Amino acid sequence: MKKRSIKDRITLDPIMTLLILIVATIVLSGFLHLLGTHVTYNKIASDVNIEYTQGLVSVESLFSLSGLKYIFTNTVSNFISFTPLSSLIIILIGIGVMEKSGFLKTAITLLTKKAKKKNVTFVLVLICLLSSIMGNLPYVIMIPLSALIFEYGRRNPYIGIISSFAALSAGTGLSVLFTATDSELLINTLLGSHMINSSYALGTTAFIFIMLVAIIILAFVITSVTENFIVPRLPKYEFPESSLEEDLTINKKELKGLVLAGLAGLVYLLIFIYCIIPGLPLSGALLDNTKLFYIDKLFSPTSFFSHGFVFVVTMLFIILGFFYGIGAKTIRNNKDFCDDLGHSLDGIGKTLVLIFLASTFISIFKKTGIGEVITAALVNILTIEGLGAFPLIVILFIITAISTLFLPNSSFKWSIMAGIAVPTLMNIGISPEFSQTIFRFGESVTMGITPLMAYYCIYLAYLEKYNQSSKPINLFKTLRYQMPYTMLVGIILLALLIVWFIIGLPIGINGVTTI
Repeated sequence: MKKRSIKDRITLDPIMTLLILIVATIVLSGFLHLLGTHVTYNKIASDVNIEYTQGLVSVESLFSLSGLKYIFTNTVSNFISFTPLSSLIIILIGIGVMEKSGFLKTAITLLTKKAKKKNVTFVLVLICLLSSIMGNLPYVIMIPLSALIFEYGRRNPYIGIISSFAALSAGTGLSVLFTATDSELLINTLLGSHMINSSYALGTTAFIFIMLVAIIILAFVITSVTENFIVPRLPKYEFPESSLEEDLTINKKELKGLVLAGLAGLVYLLIFIYCIIPGLPLSGALLDNTKLFYIDKLFSPTSFFSHGFVFVVTMLFIILGFFYGIGAKTIRNNKDFCDDLGHSLDGIGKTLVLIFLASTFISIFKKTGIGEVITAALVNILTIEGLGAFPLIVILFIITAISTLFLPNSSFKWSIMAGIAVPTLMNIGISPEFSQTIFRFGESVTMGITPLMAYYCIYLAYLEKYNQSSKPINLFKTLRYQMPYTMLVGIILLALLIVWFIIGLPIGINGVTTI
């Protein structure tokens, strides 16, 4: 028997790594609390007379009796309410029907059979970047689908998982259309701008030009990094002999199934789209009409779309898989259909454990307030006197990227930063909308390398699912896969900001770089 090396023996399973991070966070919070760690920062009071107040953030110790009580009393509820858990399970029901019925295999074969490998990667990456309009939901849709797209295309599923996650996380702050998150950020941006100019106003199209350019450039960059750097370094993926011997041609039954599924899916989508169009007879039933902006009517926290979109997508997947199965004769009775519903849920025990520990780690870290303290401390750097436009652009970009590692929540992070960042940059002639753009670009850089981002566990779980090695997929190895993307995305987005500022191009419709 071959003796395992010391490196093999000490390779930590991601479950064990998360356990260590949980314990380390608890101990660290106790130590920092003992030192009295806290930070004050300028916060804007949002009353009639807009003025600065002193905000205070401090580290809360969980290395105490009250901390242990919090952990024991909230862990289960945090897990149950953890959005990636419910979203993933529901989406997998729909994906299971599409996969088991044969719809995915046939559709992917038809779309990719004659396509170049790089083109498939590029289209996938572009879709992931553009999908940021839907918030975090694409993580639970695109990562499982990306793995299957590459597996059916007879390429390593890791390529799809890694590249889709890189694009999704890079697309966090990039959106051609005004998103619900942008709407929340804009409130604090305008609040900060009113410290200097009480009549300053912004529209929903103020960011469209620079966002479009950034998305197009990053689509090419992420594709290039994937194909030229990541793919050659991935372990070889062994496909089952049966799959290698399968004919990639589509027969009449499969074609009939695709046509039937396409028609059924089209009818479903038309009905759904009609329900989100305002102003037509009996339309707009799925909108939150209490909101001002259309994007908020779709994705506000109280909207049907926000709460029900995962189920809407799942039903689409089920319809596509079901009608394909009827047409292709792969679903012959109710037992076949019911078995298909649970197909993708087979063997996800370890995935559930990973999600449980991830939810616990995120909840504990958030409760300590360490992320808030770090963010507040970093944003105070902007108050150093004598800094010019270019240093402030670079500093805001960098501190946003660093803060995102510890506080991924965009709205919460900007609520701490905007009160200092926006007025400071306005005082040297940088517009509030450009400040928000710098912030959005900065958080796009590091969102993919922080396990504190709720959907990182989906990426981790799927790398583990397709891991064929006898060794577990180490958490730090999953981070290393994302590092090349992080470095290049950071360089390109910062360069794009500086070039845009120098030239003075409008960043959107009625959106400027300087005032």
